[in-house]
Amino acid sequence: MNQPQQDRQPLATMVFVACMILIVFSCVGCSTVVPVTQKFPEAPGNVAMTACPQLQKLAEDAKLSDISKTVTVNYGTYYECAVKTDAWIEWYNIQKEIFNKLK
Repeated sequence: MNQPQQDRQPLATMVFVACMILIVFSCVGCSTVVPVTQKFPEAPGNVAMTACPQLQKLAEDAKLSDISKTVTVNYGTYYECAVKTDAWIEWYNIQKEIFNKLK
């Protein structure tokens, strides 16, 4: 009976050592000496980063029909740019909020 117990002793020691090594690696494996920094996400696409176009100007001898066309075009250009800018500001605020929650 003494012989089988002696055969089990090295096996038990090896299992114990293997478990201790796994425990040490699992605790130490998650740490790092290099500081981890989070990067704020990039803005989506080039559409949000392009400047708004210049509004049209009236000529010195503009007729009433020219004024009406220019006002209509400028109105559309302005509100298109406003929607694009508002969407970008909304995206930025949402991303900033998410980023700050992760810190």
